Amino acid sequence: MSKQVSQRVQRAGAISREEQSIAPLISHKARIGGASARIPGARMLTSYFVLHLQALVFSLGRMWRNPFSSFMTIAVIGIALALPSGLHVILKNVQGISSGWENATQISLFLKSEVADEQALNLARDLETMPEISSVKFLSSTDALDEFRQLSGFGDALNALDENPLPSLLIVQPASEFSAPARVGHLLDRLRTHSEVDIAQLDMEWIKRLYALMEIGRRGVLVLAAILAMAVLLIVGNTIRLAIQNRRDEIEVQKLIGATDAFIRRPFLYSGVWHGVLGALIAWMLVAISLWLLNGPVHRLSMLYDSNFRLGSLGFGASALLLTTGIFLGLLGAWAAVGKHLREIEPG
Repeated sequence: MSKQVSQRVQRAGAISREEQSIAPLISHKARIGGASARIPGARMLTSYFVLHLQALVFSLGRMWRNPFSSFMTIAVIGIALALPSGLHVILKNVQGISSGWENATQISLFLKSEVADEQALNLARDLETMPEISSVKFLSSTDALDEFRQLSGFGDALNALDENPLPSLLIVQPASEFSAPARVGHLLDRLRTHSEVDIAQLDMEWIKRLYALMEIGRRGVLVLAAILAMAVLLIVGNTIRLAIQNRRDEIEVQKLIGATDAFIRRPFLYSGVWHGVLGALIAWMLVAISLWLLNGPVHRLSMLYDSNFRLGSLGFGASALLLTTGIFLGLLGAWAAVGKHLREIEPG
């Protein structure tokens, strides 16, 4: 048996001295597996974490010894993760801008001509008690005429009128949680039922367009994220497959001297984790640099519209999700590749 192992090691010319040094560790692992019942629980737990730590460092060392190819793979993963992350940030910023538009949603209640101002004020107070309504502004017929005179420029023509043709008006501001098209439409129907109201008016078309565009953006980000996630899985899987093929002779030697599949699989899995972690970090840096480059021009543009808007960043929650996604995709891609290709390697 030892002669066969020696022949295998000599044939595996690509195995470095550092890799040959793990042979005693493999034998040690085999002895641990065979005598697990005789080792105390604390010692078994320590050995378990030590073996995982060694595999973690060993996989990082392999990537470090091939910096160019590793960087190219990690960069591709980073770009794939950066695209949906950047679009998510852009969508979040657009939602922040559009929140002001949603709050500007107003329902105009034109009251009947016979409704007195006192009666209109009582109706306004009653409407403000409704949970669906944030505020109600009363505009008398006289105030409405004065405002129209200032904005229209037909002051002389309006002075020729014998009476004021404009009714009193209640401007209703729905609460933010009731500004969705379906809810605000239901509120509009309820307000029409009041006897003092002659016409209840709301331009819902732009609200529907706004929510439709936002929904398309959300769906688009999800679809793109799913496609690029599959791309990351394929990239990691193909990288691990090539690593397995390059180390085929070494894996055969490990199996000959008693290494378990779990022990052989572990460095490849950690390699996938490292690819995911480093790819997520590159993605975060790409998004952060892009936002930094765009923030100045966007801020200057917002100042032209009397706004102080600045682009928001990924934030802690989105950054943690990006890192977790990178780790998960790297581990899943490595697991799929190792599970398929490791079973095909058996010592002859």
